[in-house]
Amino acid sequence: MILGLAPPPTRRDELAEFLRSRREATSPDTVGLSVNGSRRTPGLRREEVSQLAGVGLSWYTWLEQGREITPSPSVLDALARVYDLGPAERAHLFHLAGVALPVSGGPYPMEAPVELRDLVIGLEPNPAYLIGPRTDVLVWNGAAAQMFGEPSRAPDGVANLLWWMFAEPGPHGLGWSATARSTLARFRAEHARRYGDPAFVSLIKDLMRESPRFRELWRRHEVLDAQIGTKTVDHPGLGRLTLHHLQSIPTSHPDLRLTQFVPADDATRSALAGR
Repeated sequence: MILGLAPPPTRRDELAEFLRSRREATSPDTVGLSVNGSRRTPGLRREEVSQLAGVGLSWYTWLEQGREITPSPSVLDALARVYDLGPAERAHLFHLAGVALPVSGGPYPMEAPVELRDLVIGLEPNPAYLIGPRTDVLVWNGAAAQMFGEPSRAPDGVANLLWWMFAEPGPHGLGWSATARSTLARFRAEHARRYGDPAFVSLIKDLMRESPRFRELWRRHEVLDAQIGTKTVDHPGLGRLTLHHLQSIPTSHPDLRLTQFVPADDATRSALAGR
């Protein structure tokens, strides 16, 4: 160590400072506490945090002292509620504590947020679409409709990629089987996060009844997350097209998936520009 320079803070030091800063920034009245007289401590006292979060005072004090202890996810969530942390701050708290962030299993959007809808439509002339965790189609822009057709509706009346890919008869283009398989693998990962969700259960039952291919692949337990790749499409009017595609997770709505396509070669670029 260079003389006069302090060593860099550890993760525990950063956690301690983060907790102290949020405690000092939390006004007692925002958590339902009345203030009688003057307070020498800005924000909340450690004793008050302990009571509000339902954790031991000594345990919380050790966290603010940077001790080598590992809080449980439930303790961190309790502190996040007391300090009214937003999603980014909550994730930061878990990362500093060295604790895996619990996967989301709560409610998810059933309709496209306005800003994401405008984004998908604004990506034309390139195909793009937005889906929910169950592969329900929330937005499908005009270029996607011209390129791939229109997704069909599941028995519950909701446009759904899995139902379109596995339960709808008729000829499909090159790569359809591989796309269906990867879509199912991503659905499978989402299903594990939302096990027992009635909407997932009903879709799976309907697909198991209607599609032998779905039944076969479901038993394989294949799992994927968001991905990037290149797809070849045999279009009846434009010929063979090669497209780069990316499925990404909007940080503003992490339960949704945005898929975008761009030309991968000059021939495809020219074909799309002149369609």
